[in-house]
Amino acid sequence: MSEQRVHIRPEIAVLPAYKQGRQAADDAFKLSSNENPFPPLPGVVQAVQAQTAFNRYPDATALAVRAALANRFGLTADEVHVAPGSVAILHELARATSGPGDEIVYAWRSFEAYPGVVTVAGATSVQVPNRPDGGHDLDAMAAAVTDRTRMVIVCTPNNPTGPIVTESEFASFMAAVPQSVLVVLDEAYAEFATDEAAVHGQPLLARYPNLVVLRTFSKAYGLAGLRVGYALGPVYVLEAVRACAIPLSVTAQGQAAALASLEREGELLERVSEIAALRDRIVTELREQGWAVPDAQGNFVWLPTGDRTVAAAAAFEEAGIIVRAFPPEGIRISIGEHEAVETLLETARSLVGDLQVAD
Repeated sequence: MSEQRVHIRPEIAVLPAYKQGRQAADDAFKLSSNENPFPPLPGVVQAVQAQTAFNRYPDATALAVRAALANRFGLTADEVHVAPGSVAILHELARATSGPGDEIVYAWRSFEAYPGVVTVAGATSVQVPNRPDGGHDLDAMAAAVTDRTRMVIVCTPNNPTGPIVTESEFASFMAAVPQSVLVVLDEAYAEFATDEAAVHGQPLLARYPNLVVLRTFSKAYGLAGLRVGYALGPVYVLEAVRACAIPLSVTAQGQAAALASLEREGELLERVSEIAALRDRIVTELREQGWAVPDAQGNFVWLPTGDRTVAAAAAFEEAGIIVRAFPPEGIRISIGEHEAVETLLETARSLVGDLQVAD
């Protein structure tokens, strides 16, 4: 008698699981996950350590965090949603807006979780290729919107390539997209952007009723291990999102860390400035070596290694640098410890000549 198996949706059965950036050995540098290399500030650690009532559920609404963010941005608490990372909110937004027969548009390559978010919701991905410089082709993305489109995701700075979307580009894009289509501005790396032309979503919420802005405490604030992200947007959209959310998913420890981080934001953003300055130095030196590095505005750089991507990633690993490979396109390298810089640059220098010959 053959074994009976439960039914799995065919598209889920073939969907690859999200792959985390590889861990590093003790003698290597992990530059594969865009983590903040600085440890949490002492006040943040103390706030987390004070949350010891593990036998009690956290506040399911994360009201204190929502209220603090609402006060900061001039919104109401109902216009703020808090979840275990901004990727969780992407899943909630997709489920709230889209299902079988619907389409979600996004640039590609962009955040590697987007295809899975769409598939899990039961919708169809519409991937629009980036421009040659690694930035979003917003004209093409607007042209890809049809009467089946329910959501469009715009990532700025774009992960993993690095360029921003400018304020003027975004204004033109929003003018071309129907107000019945939700536009999600994914700003997970916005704090690292130093280009004054970069769009900033929160001030635009009053102008665009179909806009939701995503932010996170994982990157600039260094709370990746505690999983706290948030969305800003219309109340009715976020109410639908909350209906799709897994209850009690943001821990009391995460909420305490977020609140403490907001109180010490000045110190944290000093660290962000240091990371951005180091990023700019690395980009300059990589370009001097001959690399065609796109404009880097996150806490990472992109090397277009093409069909040599796997070999290049192996060379970095052999040198003690764990990177994130996206074959056959390129490699993303996070800005990490200062001690990693010279090894990173030396390894990149050893590779660029071979890549140019291959081209």
